[in-house]
Amino acid sequence: YTQHCKHQGLSMHGFSVSYGLLAALAVALVVAAYTDIRRRQIDNWLNLGIALAAPLFWWATGMGLGDIGWQLGCALAALVVLAGLFAFGAIGGGDVKLLVALALWIKPVWFLQLLTVMAVSGGVLTVVMAFWHVARRQRHKLAIPYGLAIAFGGFWVLVQNYLPAIQAGARLG
Repeated sequence: YTQHCKHQGLSMHGFSVSYGLLAALAVALVVAAYTDIRRRQIDNWLNLGIALAAPLFWWATGMGLGDIGWQLGCALAALVVLAGLFAFGAIGGGDVKLLVALALWIKPVWFLQLLTVMAVSGGVLTVVMAFWHVARRQRHKLAIPYGLAIAFGGFWVLVQNYLPAIQAGARLG
């Protein structure tokens, strides 16, 4: 196991730090989903914490400058596209910030997977909540806690991509 970690360019210390950071990210996703369900808000301090922890994750996983560039490019692309959607009222500001922060952590190809899972689960969530809204004869505007769908997409990526790498002791970045 130790030899495998060294072969992958990941020290045992870096491996345990990256594992701890991924666990913290999972907790942050739970908090984001919970606060969005309760208050329809994802706090700025949480999004900022996720974003600021990304460089620690890059370091712990031994990510090279090229890979860091891809992460930053993915986050910038997400910001541009999602800011446009925000301007049209299609997505909330907290959702934009959470997705951009997650783009700093998740490999670009896996970030597309997160967006796909988020879109499908968010669609299901919207349909279920719309039926519930109509059944209860609510008159106020329906507000979807999309942070729940984002968190679900984030967990999907963690379980499908990072958990197998953790179990194998492989490079995570």
